[in-house]
Amino acid sequence: MNGRFAHITGWGMAVPERVLTNDELAQMVDTDDAWIQARTGILERRIAAPDETTASLAVDATLSALRVANLPPVDLDLIIVSTSTPDYLFPATACLVQDRIGATKAGAFDLLAACTGFIYAVNMAAQAIRTGSIDNAVVIGAETLSRLIDWNDRGTCILFGDGAGAFVLQASDQPGGVAAAVMRSDGSGEELLKIPGGGSALPASEHTFQDGQHFIKMNGREVFRFATRVMAQAAEEAAAKANLKMEDVKLIIPHQANKRIIDAAARGLKMPIDRFVINLDKYGNTSTASIPIATCEAVEQNRLHPGDQVIFVGFGAGLTWGSLAAQWSGPFPTARRVHMRPYRWLAALRSVLRRAFRWLEGLIWGRRQ
Repeated sequence: MNGRFAHITGWGMAVPERVLTNDELAQMVDTDDAWIQARTGILERRIAAPDETTASLAVDATLSALRVANLPPVDLDLIIVSTSTPDYLFPATACLVQDRIGATKAGAFDLLAACTGFIYAVNMAAQAIRTGSIDNAVVIGAETLSRLIDWNDRGTCILFGDGAGAFVLQASDQPGGVAAAVMRSDGSGEELLKIPGGGSALPASEHTFQDGQHFIKMNGREVFRFATRVMAQAAEEAAAKANLKMEDVKLIIPHQANKRIIDAAARGLKMPIDRFVINLDKYGNTSTASIPIATCEAVEQNRLHPGDQVIFVGFGAGLTWGSLAAQWSGPFPTARRVHMRPYRWLAALRSVLRRAFRWLEGLIWGRRQ
């Protein structure tokens, strides 16, 4: 088979240092560790520090992925950030990442498909590579969901955490890489999982803040029913499109929302649970970051090797769901070695200079008043 193929050649993750345990949450709302574990499988989650944002986590994950791929940022053609918690409505968080890592030739945009977004974004980057319009892309799933949580709502505050994960995709004439994807949506489920306030339908106002309209609202029971219905189905569809049988699949890496949902998917696929990557006990639901973070840990644990067939599958608000089948590649062989440390220093320096500029601007403005 001739043509261009989109290989996953780099991966990286970044999570905040702050750990919030179930026992700590029990001091905030009416819950306890046993209740949370039994219903979700979550033990703890990471919470962004005040100086951490979706963009800063995305930068750290991206530089780690580029280091694995041995690819300098200046060689990137495209940056896609999948997020439900952008730093700003605009400019795109992807543009902030592009600037901070020095990817001077890259186009950049954000993609919003909630927790399914990373699958959508990888598929879009892979399609661009296969058509020949680009050669190198980085796809990032990044979230700071803790900023949108009502910490008095037991139904949501126990679930979510912050983090980022990234894949580098590169073109090659060698078969492999992303093979097939499934993207689905059902907007009739809009009310099941949403943040009502802040958009053009319900702009931010004193009343929307007083009513808590800028927090995550979820019908947990209905989302659970939806997820258990679509996860196995989507995984099977992606495998079929890639001409794979489920027994050919080495690992399934699902969205890390709830252990009971993953268990249901395993039963639906008639696959042992040890063929699934599960790490939500440590990070909770990091939305669109959960699949790349779980993938990074699978590689670290020696569970994923070049040539392995893998399926990524997820679901989220929208409602959206999807899956992607790929043959795992690993970094392309190269004689050169790219060092990411200067790029990390540059990103840190730019962050410091921006803070200093904002402080100076505020000082000057205050004196003018």
